Amino acid sequence: MTAPSQQGRSQQPPEVMTDRLVEFVTLLRDHGITAGPSETIDAAKAMLALGLSDRNRLRSGMAACLLRRNGQRAVFDQLFDLYFLTTEQPQAASPATPESIESLRDRLVDALSADDPGATADLARQALTELGAYGGAGSGQSTTPVTTASGAGWSSYLTLKTLRPEDLIDLIDAGMGRTDQLDSTVNTIEANRRLAAFRTALQSEARLRSAQLRGTEYIARRGVQSSTDQVDFLGAREQDLAEMRRLVHPLARKLATRLAARRRKSVRGHIDMRRTLRRSMATGGVPIDPVLRSRKHGRPDLVVLADLSGSVAGFAEFTLQLIQALQDQFTKVRSFGFVDTCDEITDYFTRGEPPAPGTAARIVRDTNVARYGSSNYGESLQGFTDSYLDAIGPRTSLLILGDARTNRTDPNLAALQSMCDRAKHAYWLNPEPATSWSTGDSAATVYADHITMHECRNVKQLTEVISRLLPA
Repeated sequence: MTAPSQQGRSQQPPEVMTDRLVEFVTLLRDHGITAGPSETIDAAKAMLALGLSDRNRLRSGMAACLLRRNGQRAVFDQLFDLYFLTTEQPQAASPATPESIESLRDRLVDALSADDPGATADLARQALTELGAYGGAGSGQSTTPVTTASGAGWSSYLTLKTLRPEDLIDLIDAGMGRTDQLDSTVNTIEANRRLAAFRTALQSEARLRSAQLRGTEYIARRGVQSSTDQVDFLGAREQDLAEMRRLVHPLARKLATRLAARRRKSVRGHIDMRRTLRRSMATGGVPIDPVLRSRKHGRPDLVVLADLSGSVAGFAEFTLQLIQALQDQFTKVRSFGFVDTCDEITDYFTRGEPPAPGTAARIVRDTNVARYGSSNYGESLQGFTDSYLDAIGPRTSLLILGDARTNRTDPNLAALQSMCDRAKHAYWLNPEPATSWSTGDSAATVYADHITMHECRNVKQLTEVISRLLPA
């Protein structure tokens, strides 16, 4: 296996690296990382100051110049590897050359137990070469970019599936040594971290090789995971949801600061024409000093009605957590959940304490939000109007969270309309793309005729919508 070439691009002329940087920043923007001309110039200065010989140092310097929000570093690292690292395609190996899987696993356990980054990186490359090729990749073909129809590439998933990393934790833990229960717990955590580093190295190497086969831009647009704030709620994995939960409180602080600034700018209201004209009598009728009406600021009540069925539970749980973090912006917040009937869940969210993972499942288990388990919006809305309609008043903002998929039952528009008529404002946040609102059993377009509906597929969209809906 030939080691990656780290010097090839460092010897390229400055104009080539400049073009490379511009392409890199353009792809960052396509992935939701806002980097303007000033940040790009800072990154170029960092490249000159730090040099190109140490790519890890360069990576950290450019990240400091180009990143502005949490949850973006993982995407940045993937794109950085594609644009500023190189690797060589392995040549076809003879049938006797590949190492047995058992021997490869034993060497991997030894390298991770000793925390040897160099050996781990070499093993990642070797494992990918022997276990991760598909569609003719690594069979001695030309390394020039091929058409996407060829189907050739490198898969870190296939490699990991063969190595069975879930079985390696105990072996790594044992190789690290332990003396008591505390050491065992610490070693297990460290073993998981080292195995995650191996997985990251394997994925990075697979992207680099696939980029040589299919082209850097193709892989950059299709083979790079989205940043946390752009991962769809409905398709999020458990680790994605965990990262989203970590974003809640910084996001809430940002929204609260934005609201405070908005309120400061609007302390005074519209011009009071009568008082302005009266004051202008002292200046011969010229209104030099306008008089403004004082605005009365009030915080509304908030009622949240959230679909807790399995398909959208992650979205609802995350949004409820965000609303809870913003509770100081409202006089009172009451939360209700439903699947096929409705029940109050306010007590499951305590101010200042983020809910534990799995809160939605616990609510479904311990409350009366579900009788049969299948979503029924019509029955749920009717249950709310029968038992909790008095929670909505003339100062209340109503927020409904759900995908509006009724399982082809009656949507009960009359109940929704009675709720909207009592509320000061009413909004519906839908985690599905707007293009899906009229498909299958979705009643979103029907509900949208009675209530303002917003698409909220990810954290970025949710942030934008919540910031617009917060009281001013």
